[in-house]
Amino acid sequence: MSTPRPSFDPELLPALAQVNAEMPPGIVPEQIDAMRVRAARLAPGDETDMTLGGVFVESERTAPGPDGHPVPLIVWRPKETTATTGALYWIHGGGMIGGTHRGGEIPELLQLARELDLVLVSVGYRLAPEHPHPTPVEDCYAGLVWLHENAAESGVDPERVVVGGASAGGGLAAAVNLLARDRGGPAVRAQLLLYPMLDDRNDSVSAHQMAGVGTWDRASNDTGWGCLLQGAQGGPDTSPYAAPARAKDVSNLPPAYLEVGTAETFRDEVVEFASRIWKVGGHAELHVWPGGYHSFDAIAADAALSRSARGQRLPWLRRVLTD
Repeated sequence: MSTPRPSFDPELLPALAQVNAEMPPGIVPEQIDAMRVRAARLAPGDETDMTLGGVFVESERTAPGPDGHPVPLIVWRPKETTATTGALYWIHGGGMIGGTHRGGEIPELLQLARELDLVLVSVGYRLAPEHPHPTPVEDCYAGLVWLHENAAESGVDPERVVVGGASAGGGLAAAVNLLARDRGGPAVRAQLLLYPMLDDRNDSVSAHQMAGVGTWDRASNDTGWGCLLQGAQGGPDTSPYAAPARAKDVSNLPPAYLEVGTAETFRDEVVEFASRIWKVGGHAELHVWPGGYHSFDAIAADAALSRSARGQRLPWLRRVLTD
């Protein structure tokens, strides 16, 4: 498939060049270790203050996983808040094969939590290929169950929990919401899905358009899905709890916020997922950012497009948490 490629926003290009100098857009399995080393180097160290100067109290917890494995959680609660409040339950990105629940996305999330007086909870799920599906999503679901069962201890209103994530974390967040619906599990107020990884088939127009460029191209996507599904990606039997785009029924899901760039692999699957929610009468707010590559808002944080993207999340969260 050969089609014209969307251009990148010019202001995003210098940061993209720096990333590509260290890590190519197409990651193959042999590069997973290097990817993890780079992510660990860029993540805040244990000595880094992740409380916004004492605004939050940070604590570590564990949730019992379905196989007895303790699932690590980090909880940040506003220090001065005494009343019960809402929570943002966050699932980190990393293509299903990398990332950490104490990664570089946390400071920005804490800013959101401070504005809305929320508890922030980040889950450390096990990664593929060492732990293929369903381990990652079951770990994430176990953490959500823990949050609801321990809501009183955490000072959280269990009816005001938003499940969110970026990239692979966004896909896992969507899958967790499907599991919660289908199992009659914990209530979820809304879902915040930032450029989510939804479809293992990896055959959309945007996947082909962006092959070989950007930050997570079709080859990287094949690597991530291949690790999660042990080489069965794209086949007829993929579970919707692994790849939410495979869900036949997307009704009765929490209101969704979805965003994606025009110049990234996930563009078409995200737009299609939002459209399917609308078709069954569901609630979805979709933002498609012109010239944005995958994770542009984090990679080129000071660019105008990145500031615009981040600026839309707070008002949406405020609306869904106060409705």
